[in-house]
Amino acid sequence: MSQPTAPIIHIQSLAKSYFRETLEIPVLQGLDLDIPAGGFYALMGPSGSGKTTLLNLIAGIDRPTGGLLEVCGSNLNQLNDDELASWRNENIGFIFQNYNLIPVLNAFENIELPLLLTSLTRAQRKEKVEEVLSLVNLMDRRENYPRQLSGGQEQRVAIARAIVGNPKVLVADEPTGALDAKNADEILEMMQRLNEEFGKTILIVTHDPKAANCARHQVHLEKGILDKTVEVNR
Repeated sequence: MSQPTAPIIHIQSLAKSYFRETLEIPVLQGLDLDIPAGGFYALMGPSGSGKTTLLNLIAGIDRPTGGLLEVCGSNLNQLNDDELASWRNENIGFIFQNYNLIPVLNAFENIELPLLLTSLTRAQRKEKVEEVLSLVNLMDRRENYPRQLSGGQEQRVAIARAIVGNPKVLVADEPTGALDAKNADEILEMMQRLNEEFGKTILIVTHDPKAANCARHQVHLEKGILDKTVEVNR
């Protein structure tokens, strides 16, 4: 009998608090969650429930106060800052609500940015950038600057930048929050394709039920506590 595959994200008794002088403010309390490789999860809950905090912990942007957090085979609690930065660059692609593109760089240059931290040659970087530009249907916009792009196009550039290094996990914080309905639908379809065709593990924070229903599972947080996990039938 084959052994069960270890989850790509393993969370046990996870806690996160912030401190304001002597005051401790708990945000997450005792979370247990396993996410398999290739999963598509939506993190839901009211404002202040800890969704973005959990996403940032999983992405290695913030550190937990307590508990176990293993992502892509690494115990993030045991990595120093330099190791964590290297791990994040190799394993995580982050998609922001407001795109976070560099205004003075064109689409090609924005996408190439994470690759400048690797040992790839200029020709290899060009090949990878053109590959993801084609994937997000923006080859004809490669030389355009963010101010010359629509919101939907900017988010597609941001997605291309997030996936150009072939990360194992994509995390997205309200990826459709700044878009109209048509562009939001296109972004959600693209994320489903990345999950289904390319096997990317995806976690999104969203308040939008339509966006959440594109995921395969919905994780509901309430006041920093995992309320329930629901499988989506689609």
